[in-house]
Amino acid sequence: MLQTTIDDLGEPLREVTFVVVDLETTGGSPQGSEITEIGAVKVRGGEVLGEFSTLVNPGGPIPPYISVLTGITDAMVIEAPPISEVLPQFLAWAEGAVLVAHNAPFDIGFLKAACARTGRAWPGARTLDTVPLARKTLSRDEVPNCKLGTLAAFFRADTEPIHRALDDARATVDVLHGLLGRLKHVDTFDELLAYMKATDPERRLKRHLARGIPHAPGVYVFRDADDLPLYVGTSSDLATRVNSYFTASENRARMTSMIRLAERIEAVECAHALEAEVRELRMIVAHQPPYNKRSKYPRRPPRPLKDLDGSVKRHLGRIDRLSTAQRYEEAALERTKLARLLRGAIRVARLGALAAVGELVAARPTSAGGWEISVIRHGRLAAAGTSPPRQHPRQTLDLLLRTAETVLGPTEALEETDLLHTWLERPETRLVSSTAGWATPTDGALRWTDLLARAEIHTNKWSTMERLDR
Repeated sequence: MLQTTIDDLGEPLREVTFVVVDLETTGGSPQGSEITEIGAVKVRGGEVLGEFSTLVNPGGPIPPYISVLTGITDAMVIEAPPISEVLPQFLAWAEGAVLVAHNAPFDIGFLKAACARTGRAWPGARTLDTVPLARKTLSRDEVPNCKLGTLAAFFRADTEPIHRALDDARATVDVLHGLLGRLKHVDTFDELLAYMKATDPERRLKRHLARGIPHAPGVYVFRDADDLPLYVGTSSDLATRVNSYFTASENRARMTSMIRLAERIEAVECAHALEAEVRELRMIVAHQPPYNKRSKYPRRPPRPLKDLDGSVKRHLGRIDRLSTAQRYEEAALERTKLARLLRGAIRVARLGALAAVGELVAARPTSAGGWEISVIRHGRLAAAGTSPPRQHPRQTLDLLLRTAETVLGPTEALEETDLLHTWLERPETRLVSSTAGWATPTDGALRWTDLLARAEIHTNKWSTMERLDR
């Protein structure tokens, strides 16, 4: 995120003071979590002007998995100053500078929340996020992702990011300088802003490819000179979504590369959003477009586990023993394995129950007063249509039933069944008819749903902190 004022227009980058900041916290959200460490480096013209570093007493215990990740313990912060003392010192030290952070919404969000909790006004500092700057500047051929560790290695940073605030801030300085060094045509802060917002010239030249795309739900396909699919997507408004690829809002290097190869855009209108999602999925599976991420990593259907109860008990036993021994990182990994096991088993049970139903008809009301109708046979979408307002939906349904695809048995395409299952579970979806009962056995995998929910609470906390490898 970038902000500026009219006074800063034309300010040479070599004269801009940047304060590169990094925080360590007790969790992933400023709502309910606190800052435990602030590290920052002040630079101008490529030179380091000063550093700011302090631990912060969060006013409560640090979760064990956070201590494992950062190395910051309760004992280390017990005598550290609270954020109410640290924050005014940091803001005074950084006054007038552009605040830079890797994944700035995280760090700036915590600083703003700290201001609100301590009764201070946020100074409205200009901010720069090195994540979108990296995405705009580097290609996928150069870096596989824009995590801080990846970029620090790419630019050969002097400091390795290790989830400690000052070290990560120092690494971000090197990343910032590396990125700015790539922008030979950018000399001022306003030019940097323009660069971040600019539309790639090659994309502007291909805007004509979006002409004639309808404002309707459906699937769009970017095709190359040989008419092979490059990328498949879906939208409730095809025209709006396709046109967005030719604006500054689309700054992913992967999509820029795809558009350079595109020579035609095909649009397939669908009866409603569910049909569009299903058609998108089928096309990705069938054609494996190179610019669709999921086509590179196909999901294999999980197999039913014969001895689920025994496996669950073994995992729970190991988690209990590791936690008792205060081996929290290993316990977290074991909990992740348990969650993955339960998630797969429950998914197979839920989707298997739907795939066993020969025919199921469901409908969902539209905002205009009609009905989106889906005919599902053995877990596959066999027909889709929308009945118009002020017309009985039976007429549309009868036509759909007469023309629906014949499905002889349960499908192995679990991703499609998963889409349908999610649509059926929406509160506004109404079940119209079914040839058999749609149910799962009481002694099946679904009885572990509550245990999965508890396991995922802890797993998600760990994943949130792993995200700090940004």
